[in-house]
Amino acid sequence: MSTLTIFIVILFCIGYFFIAIESVTKINKAAIALLMFVGCWTLFMIDPGSYIAAAIGDMKASAVSSVIEHHLGSTSTTLFFLMGAMTIVELVDQNGGFNFVRDTLQTKSKTSLLWRIAFMTFILSAILDNLTTSIVMIMILRKLVSDQKDRIIYAALVVIAANSGGAFSPIGDVTTIMLWNKGVITAAGVIMEIFIPSLVSMMIPAYILSLSLKGNLTFTKEQAQTVGASDLTTSQRKTIFFLGVGGLIFVPIFKTITHLPPFVGILLVLGVLWTVTEMFYANLKESEERGAMQKRVTTMLSRIDMSTILFFLGILMAVACLETIGVLTLLGKSLDVAFEGNHYLVTGIIGVLSSIVDNVPLVAGCMGMYPVQAAGDMAIDGIFWQLLAYCAGVGGSMLIIGSAAGVVVMGLEKITFGWYMKKITWIAFVGYLAGIFTYWLEKTFLF
Repeated sequence: MSTLTIFIVILFCIGYFFIAIESVTKINKAAIALLMFVGCWTLFMIDPGSYIAAAIGDMKASAVSSVIEHHLGSTSTTLFFLMGAMTIVELVDQNGGFNFVRDTLQTKSKTSLLWRIAFMTFILSAILDNLTTSIVMIMILRKLVSDQKDRIIYAALVVIAANSGGAFSPIGDVTTIMLWNKGVITAAGVIMEIFIPSLVSMMIPAYILSLSLKGNLTFTKEQAQTVGASDLTTSQRKTIFFLGVGGLIFVPIFKTITHLPPFVGILLVLGVLWTVTEMFYANLKESEERGAMQKRVTTMLSRIDMSTILFFLGILMAVACLETIGVLTLLGKSLDVAFEGNHYLVTGIIGVLSSIVDNVPLVAGCMGMYPVQAAGDMAIDGIFWQLLAYCAGVGGSMLIIGSAAGVVVMGLEKITFGWYMKKITWIAFVGYLAGIFTYWLEKTFLF
């Protein structure tokens, strides 16, 4: 490992440390993430030739720019997906689309609500994806729980349940989509063999968190009101809901049919929903129109949490630099040497690492590092690949910034890194280990 590589890794670790102590420094995590992004790539620019063969002489700057633009392209698809999904969910929410869903879930018991939220999040994340599901569930939670201290506990469970639900579905998480497209897992195989371990990894943390929630919920006057009742009819609000949520469900179908990136499908849904809501509001009276302006897409776009978007940009691009200099691949090879033959340990540690750095480059590195074999643990639907799908998805729950769902919930509910690490990390870790143990039992006695 070169001196330059060591400096880049040190810079990343320092930045990560300051993100972790955000509640102490009071410096927004997005600012630190952007500094990490720029700092890592600036150091990379000092001697890119050691990493990029084409970066020689006058071509050095253009070669580095090409590498950055390549990673920025893949990163921006996530950012546009996030912005589109957040806008769609906010639009549905502000126009009363979630009112009847809220009424269906609503209960006075804190414990009962926790289990309802857990199972709904788990199921939806397998149908949609863990990122979109987290946004939807946080919007519903805001209508059901007024106490911030209670709501962040529910929000933490949303992160765990969303990641667990996404792990057993071929379209539920970016990493499972990657493994599925690569052909190392099949849809039937991952659903049949990872479903129960994923369910266990959600239920155990849910049970532990339920012990900290006692008594009944109280509702404010604002929560009791029906959002948008004076502006849109019940049928119009339901139309917006089904177009929004149904459109999100349609996104993976659109991707399968067209082979276009998921963010294109999200923009399609946003465009359709935008057009329909404009038509609904076109016939309102002038007095109603002034109030409705606050619920139109143009206003929603101006309220997007850009700090969360920029944090995402900084983190993903900083990790991309680590991927480019080969640190992640080297780490994977080191694990393989240290724990040769024990796929449970290797994938288990990869899962823990996925809570620290982005799981996408980790899984990408593993796919490039380990060849698919005709038979055995490395075959299609073999132990290694199925465990990798589970560990990379569920492992991200151990830290609030370990998954896309966690980053979004962190931004929406202003959850600090320190609070999550102190209160939730050990709970998520217990569920994570329980799921791996459940998978071992399955492979030993059932499959």
